[in-house]
Amino acid sequence: MTYDFDLFVIGAGSGGVRAARFAAGYGARVAVAESRYLGGTCVNVGCVPKKLMVYGAHFAEDFQQAQGFGWSLSAKATFDWPTLIANKNREIERLNGIYRNLLVNSGVTLLEGHARLLDAHSVELGGQRYSAKHILIATGGWPHIPEIPGHEHAIGSNEVFFLEQLPKRVLVVGGGYIAVEFASIFHGLGAQTSLLYRGDLFLRGFDGAVRRHLHEELSKRGLDLQFNSDIERIDKQPNGSLLATLKDGRQLQADCIFYATGRRPMLDNLGLENTGVELDERGYIKVDEQYQTTEPSILALGDVIGRVQLTPVALAEGMAVARRLFKPEEYRKVDYQTIPTAVFSLPNIGTVGLSEEQARAQGYRVDVYESRFKPMKLTMTESQERTLMKLVVDADSDRVLGCHMVGPEAGEIVQGLAVALKAGATKQIFDETIGVHPTAAEEFVTMRAPVTS
Repeated sequence: MTYDFDLFVIGAGSGGVRAARFAAGYGARVAVAESRYLGGTCVNVGCVPKKLMVYGAHFAEDFQQAQGFGWSLSAKATFDWPTLIANKNREIERLNGIYRNLLVNSGVTLLEGHARLLDAHSVELGGQRYSAKHILIATGGWPHIPEIPGHEHAIGSNEVFFLEQLPKRVLVVGGGYIAVEFASIFHGLGAQTSLLYRGDLFLRGFDGAVRRHLHEELSKRGLDLQFNSDIERIDKQPNGSLLATLKDGRQLQADCIFYATGRRPMLDNLGLENTGVELDERGYIKVDEQYQTTEPSILALGDVIGRVQLTPVALAEGMAVARRLFKPEEYRKVDYQTIPTAVFSLPNIGTVGLSEEQARAQGYRVDVYESRFKPMKLTMTESQERTLMKLVVDADSDRVLGCHMVGPEAGEIVQGLAVALKAGATKQIFDETIGVHPTAAEEFVTMRAPVTS
């Protein structure tokens, strides 16, 4: 059978674009459909603009800390939210153009509009029907806001990037990456910020020492952390403010209530019912190890399959799909072990490998090495911030199982350590590695005595 395309990709996010570009480079006829914005969540309403806003929020600390090094500001530093948002928007528009050029210059046919599956090999977009030998679903995720009374007055992680003004009082609801990061952003930019989380402590799944240390550091900064708290209803007041009634009966006033309580797979009006594609019990698309759905001609990757929802993982999955379909001699499975990640809270978290709790649960006999210290940059300031570094080591093989850090540039430092863990480095190799002095990173190769075994 003759098809219009060898591969039709629905969604021009990180994974979809990577699969499309490389498939086209391998000689396939490829089309990509995108109904919103090129680059997906990460580029437009996720990792990239969020990191820019984290930089913006951190300047408040930089101005204050500079005084310890002899700097004085001739006037009080002021912040203008519209300037930040306008400059952020310009940068995102530039990146959108880069993604467009990457696709077009790779020979990919770019179709802008909502694509809907008609059957196992057909897609409809803008009244036009297209056929493809393979169809790849890479539509990503969408913010989830619980449908409590008054939920329409809250915003999610799409709208937060386009607020016209910085709210004076903000309630951030959630305990994951996005909640912790935006609580840091709003607080750093001067908003009265409260973080509400229904559990005992945020960042479930991270190493316990990391979670507790970040709790201490955020509390030092004056961020209001309210655990075991959840909103029952939201009421808009005559003056435009919002009144949040909590499940314990307390009431909190705010100008903005931001929900960061998870994301769902974006499968709306996708036409899955016209195919044999099945969902798992969580509502994600069910795929095998090669990203093939229960409909043989249709594949899926990224956030819609609910594995590890990180941009670099989607990129790796996109590469794997392109190679398996069109360059099988170069195909390699994606390794989901030892994936490094960062939380761009203030201070940052960087982590790779197993937490202490995970290592013990998996039956390892572990040695734990920890170091807490005041970063050198802060030694001539009044800041009380302390950095945490932690190694989790298999006591039997000496292999380093996990590296964890809370402190400045944690993500940058842990990226290098991820290479060492991927290579199977032992604690002896860490000990025999000469450090770069004076840096914080050298602490990872100078911790000698375990704090627990």
